[in-house]
Amino acid sequence: MGDLTKDSDRLLGEGRALVRDNREGGRHRRMPPIGVHSAEMRRDHFVKKLRNIALGTAAIFAFSVLAGLIIDGIGFAGIMITLFALIAMAVILGKYPKMKVPKRADLSRTQDARRLVSQTELWLEHQVPALPAPAAKIVNDMGVQLDALGLQLEGIEATHPAAQQVRKLIGEHLPETIDSYRRIPAHLRGEERAGTTPDAQITDSLGKISKEIDHVTRQLADGHLDDLAIKTRYLDYAYGDKEALEDRSEPKDR
Repeated sequence: MGDLTKDSDRLLGEGRALVRDNREGGRHRRMPPIGVHSAEMRRDHFVKKLRNIALGTAAIFAFSVLAGLIIDGIGFAGIMITLFALIAMAVILGKYPKMKVPKRADLSRTQDARRLVSQTELWLEHQVPALPAPAAKIVNDMGVQLDALGLQLEGIEATHPAAQQVRKLIGEHLPETIDSYRRIPAHLRGEERAGTTPDAQITDSLGKISKEIDHVTRQLADGHLDDLAIKTRYLDYAYGDKEALEDRSEPKDR
């Protein structure tokens, strides 16, 4: 009986810790998401955990009811065993499976440019603690840029030059740059060499990548703006605003 009490106390303690962890956001969510896409991936993972816990709860209750019908009631001991089984199941399924963080190799292998944006956001979040403050700020701001880029990539074929440029930029250059910095021992990152430091170099490199992401997004947006302008001109012509269309088409007298 003493062992049973100890087990119950331990399981209840772990259950309370799990509830507290989930309330605070969980281990992965203590690092705030830098973008919408990574937040969606985290939310989907959390929903799957809740679904697994719900299915586990239903299975345990069904087993308890079936056992009660077979042996004509499970008694107090059976109720306690069911309670411990529910707590243990909630603890285990609340911790596992852990959210899989993309690896650098995963980024380079992903062909879907929009999915690559989501994976890159999640991967970047786990690089922030190792970066100097100015570089970390650039990465956090990069989340907004990647969100905008992801929207522009919707409906674009994988063979589109812009999609290929995105895969090269955020699937190769970005992770390679951060990995090169992280391979340098921490105590050497602030030491000056050839007029600069690794901390300054990573900040400068990430700034350039950030500007390039913005440039690609603007390129894609220009195409959509052109499409909208063409459609607007067509609607003006087709639905009666022909005088305005002619005024815009005719050159002004100088």
